[in-house]
Amino acid sequence: MATLVVRPGDAQALKTSIAAAFANASIDIKAATAGQEPINLFGTPSLCLNTPEGVSLSEPNAAALYVLGSGSALAPADSAAAAAVDHWLQWEAGQLRPAVFAGGDAAAAAALAELDAQLSKSGGLLAGSSISLADVAVYCTLLPLREQGAVALPAAVAAFMDKLAAEAAVKAGTDALLRSVPAGALLACFEADAAAFQAKQPKLPKKGQRNILITSALPYVNNVPHLGNIIGCVLSADCYARYARGRGYNAIFMCGTDEYGTATETKASHSGYTAIFMCGTDEYGTATETKALEEGLSCQEICDKYHAVHKAVYEWFGCSFDKFGRTPTRAQTEICQGLFQDLWQAGNISEQVMEQLYSEAAGKFLADRFVSGTCPKCGYEDARGDQCDKCGGLMNPTDLLNPRCKLTGTKPVIRSTKHLFLDLPKLSDRLQAYIDTTSQLGGWSANCVQVTSAWMRDGLKQRCITRDLKWGIPVPLEGYRDKVFYVWFDAPVGYISITANYTDQWQQWWHSPEDVELVQFMGKDNVPFHTVIFPASLLGSGGRWTMMKNISVTEYLNYEGGKFSKSRGTGVFGTDAVETGIPVEVWRYYLLANRPEAQDTDFKWADLQARSNNELLKNLGNFVNRALVFVAKFFDGKVPAATAKGQEAVDALGAAVAAKVQEYIAAMEKMKLRDGIRLAMAVSAEGNKFITETEPFKVVKTDPEHAATLVAAGVGVVRLLAALISPYMPTLTAKILEQLALPPSAANLTDELAAAAAQPHTLVPGDHVIGKPAPLITEIKDEVIEGLRARFGGNQAEDAAAAAAAAAGGKKGAAAAAAAAGKGSSSSKGGGKKQAEPEGPVDISRIDIRVGLITKAWRHPDADSLYVEEIDVGEATGPRTVVSGLVKHIPEAEMQQRRVLVVANLKPAAMRGITSQAMVLAATHPESGKVELLEPPAGAAIGERVTVEGFSQQPDEQLNPKKKVFEQVQPDLLTSAELVACYKGVPLMTSAGPVKVPSVAGASIK
Repeated sequence: MATLVVRPGDAQALKTSIAAAFANASIDIKAATAGQEPINLFGTPSLCLNTPEGVSLSEPNAAALYVLGSGSALAPADSAAAAAVDHWLQWEAGQLRPAVFAGGDAAAAAALAELDAQLSKSGGLLAGSSISLADVAVYCTLLPLREQGAVALPAAVAAFMDKLAAEAAVKAGTDALLRSVPAGALLACFEADAAAFQAKQPKLPKKGQRNILITSALPYVNNVPHLGNIIGCVLSADCYARYARGRGYNAIFMCGTDEYGTATETKASHSGYTAIFMCGTDEYGTATETKALEEGLSCQEICDKYHAVHKAVYEWFGCSFDKFGRTPTRAQTEICQGLFQDLWQAGNISEQVMEQLYSEAAGKFLADRFVSGTCPKCGYEDARGDQCDKCGGLMNPTDLLNPRCKLTGTKPVIRSTKHLFLDLPKLSDRLQAYIDTTSQLGGWSANCVQVTSAWMRDGLKQRCITRDLKWGIPVPLEGYRDKVFYVWFDAPVGYISITANYTDQWQQWWHSPEDVELVQFMGKDNVPFHTVIFPASLLGSGGRWTMMKNISVTEYLNYEGGKFSKSRGTGVFGTDAVETGIPVEVWRYYLLANRPEAQDTDFKWADLQARSNNELLKNLGNFVNRALVFVAKFFDGKVPAATAKGQEAVDALGAAVAAKVQEYIAAMEKMKLRDGIRLAMAVSAEGNKFITETEPFKVVKTDPEHAATLVAAGVGVVRLLAALISPYMPTLTAKILEQLALPPSAANLTDELAAAAAQPHTLVPGDHVIGKPAPLITEIKDEVIEGLRARFGGNQAEDAAAAAAAAAGGKKGAAAAAAAAGKGSSSSKGGGKKQAEPEGPVDISRIDIRVGLITKAWRHPDADSLYVEEIDVGEATGPRTVVSGLVKHIPEAEMQQRRVLVVANLKPAAMRGITSQAMVLAATHPESGKVELLEPPAGAAIGERVTVEGFSQQPDEQLNPKKKVFEQVQPDLLTSAELVACYKGVPLMTSAGPVKVPSVAGASIK
């Protein structure tokens, strides 16, 4: 006997049970296990008919056909009728069912009109005078619409539905499937299937909605991405895409791998082996050919290999692409060649004979990345032929000093060759107008504006867009068909072609500048290609393109003070993160909280441990667990309804939380992702503070009604936090929602939820039964971190030794190298000097911040913008001399006898002839530029150290300026909406209370 595995109320499964009733066949009907439902051809949950022959059928029409077998039930009368049945079965599966699931009025109306016309013509049934399987299939698909009553069925269709519903076999088959399911199960199942189907359909821009097209720079497919690559574009874009979707915007995220280029080709010959969140792999250009040569593989094999690596890494990190594609596609070729032809016809392409490096040993012209040498701008000795990795300067290979061929190691010669150039000077005025308007409208980041302005200020030059390569998009012009397009001409086209492979209506996204916002994420080295070359190409084509509006640019993420290096085993790469055992939410949190938005940041194992243990575990995890345990312990797992008691405390909590939610939204709209997660964690800190101060665990013993209000408010903040952290840690949000027993939609940060934040006790209804509270975060132990640091430390000791030797030279250099490598050369009994203690995590506790008193201040004799102050910090040696750039912000009279905060462990530095022995801390508003000094409370003792709860290590005796500890800590020093100076949302405290400012909220402290 066949077994039909179904979900309760599945109308598509009725096809099989009704067919069985018509055929008088017996089938065993079993409920599907939740979470293990079969999937149909639409990729949505379905039925499964398991046959005695061992065949499993998940397509409803196929399952019904099997049950009918070769008998006469529902069989057509003749061959013409049989052909009609086949036609209408295919029509039901391919047109009617998708139209019904899609929920769109136009498609459903068209299908119903076609069906109505056929039924009117054929006498009330689809294929002859008797009921066929085609009739049953159409009936079952339309049954949910009939039950809903929301769609008026045409007359012939309505009569058809009534006729089949009256059939005895239809009644029997329906009863067999639905008699034991809850009322409303049929519609609930249909609505779930429709939602799943709609989620899998490509999104298109919608009039009247905010349509956002989000792209991440296409990662080269010639490597394994390291943490800096991941946070630099893909993970940052994913965070913003998740935020946009949660806010209800019509957003897609596109990305992919960049698979053309010499870098990939080079990789294949040296190792001996024979490219809507749109993202994908960029698979053309020198990068691809370079990698191929190194590994001894073909370019296609290299691309296939590393595309799979990238895809797996991003999937593990939870990147929610609408499409993750590749650049070697037919769409990429057609769109890129079309763009070129438009530029050519518009007269914006020129032909030039250029001097190019040629390897006589290799017998070929050398593309950019086949050449290295000394940068003519900064002297870096390993600059690439197209760009210097040290200073970021762009160049032609012939600009390099002492060039060398990377294929043969020989010195190349210069030969003439003919190429095509994009006429940037001709497009300069239109490009400048676009930059001026869009950079203001879109709020481009400062580092992006700086790079772009430098390019425009220095004057644009014609840019070569062709290369003498084989792997890439062929140039469709006579005389150049043996060349391909330069990767930085075709790579940005990958955003468009990946969208074209996502939907055949891609023009709705890319030719709708009035309706679509293009938002792009990338590292700083990619800026000129996205703000100058690509926009110039689109403008020069004369097309009506959707141009980039907003851009978010990162600096570099370094590794433990050095660089990531796969060859030297230094640093964590994407595949390594998966194997560490550290949950993905910790990785996402750390990388996004440490995102290098305005300056380079450092990955440090101790810092990751401290952030996870102190911020995720002790702040967020602790609050969520406390709030939910109160419900389970004191209210039998039901969220209590708030009462009139306790409202004053809840109102104060709501005011504090609501203000931070609005700050959060403002930060996320500007793509300030570090601010966003800081504010989310500040909401959690408010929740912890609320529980600590109101003590519901004590109040419940004497006044349960009062405690009910407090607990309800705490649970409401937990739901709010699930929404705020969802873009950053979606897996953690899922765990919180499971414990709250709320659906995924509860974590959407809608306008309604944001507005209700001021009343947290209303965010989860009274009597709602929660799930089982459990710890969210596990402590990361010291031994785990030490093991990981050693595992991924690579050759850092040798690197430091080499650097020390190079800096010192000779015997002195050898000694320095030995010291740097931890190998003291002393022959004393102790084996040389004791090695330095390992540094602690980089956080506020490393900074020695003290309360000081300015006893005297005057203008610097040699600098109009500087004050010189004598500041008492409670030391027996007397006041310190400090130089501060505050003349333009604070009158000299207001500097006298003023209590301030100073950083007391900076290395003394000469400033215009006067040595400054500390630094005064002030807060600067990011928009108005207003500057105010931080003010310790009146009762704070002069010289006492300022502390931050949760950060308790001792400060460095003196900060090493090369380690940039303060620079790494400073971005998390901000003033709150309550004008309190905070580090990561936690107040800076003295013995007399918190440190404050007079009026500037949301200001940066430095």
